[in-house]
Amino acid sequence: MDRCSEERKTLANEFLECRKVIIALGDETRQGIIMTLLTSDKVGLRVGEITEKTHLSRPAVSHHIQILKDAGIIAMRRKGTKNFYYMSSDEIEWSKLKRLVNHIDEIIHHAADENYPDNHLGIGEE
Repeated sequence: MDRCSEERKTLANEFLECRKVIIALGDETRQGIIMTLLTSDKVGLRVGEITEKTHLSRPAVSHHIQILKDAGIIAMRRKGTKNFYYMSSDEIEWSKLKRLVNHIDEIIHHAADENYPDNHLGIGEE
């Protein structure tokens, strides 16, 4: 297997590892919830507060929060009977995403150095 094929295979595997995060971040509504959490004066917001700031229904906020939690993007802390949601500081998912982006950056620079795709046209074509 040549270097290019190996790089593509590695990149595909890294992409699959980040799939939940990418899907979660790719939704405009979830991006709005993330921005609400990031721009809040508080560390952690309740569903009602997120609903108020995003103008989404409570069920919609709860649904999107669950997806963000499953992806490791946000976390929850409980205080009595109240749940507070905040940006997760768990490095695992963020490290995977960082590794993917860094790998893409390396490939782009390598491709530019090799004048891709001009020097590769016709390779692998029949």
